[in-house]
Amino acid sequence: MSVITTMRERLARLQPLSLDIIDDSALHAGHAGAAGGGGHFRISIVSPSFAGLPTIARHRIVYDALGAMMKHEIHALSITAKTPDET
Repeated sequence: MSVITTMRERLARLQPLSLDIIDDSALHAGHAGAAGGGGHFRISIVSPSFAGLPTIARHRIVYDALGAMMKHEIHALSITAKTPDET
């Protein structure tokens, strides 16, 4: 199973109305983190789960959903997390 597929499965619990995941790992070839096998990803997610929460809390929810992937499969993650009203 690909890393992006696993990320999608784990983020499904946030019931996203939209979810885009971009693998930027190739842009960071030779980077120390990439040498360890962890990829560089960008996530854009829209979910009602973020309603009333500041940015840092939204990011924590995403990190929690991804769990141990943040220690191995994911070296760097850029997150844009919005509510449906913010799109």
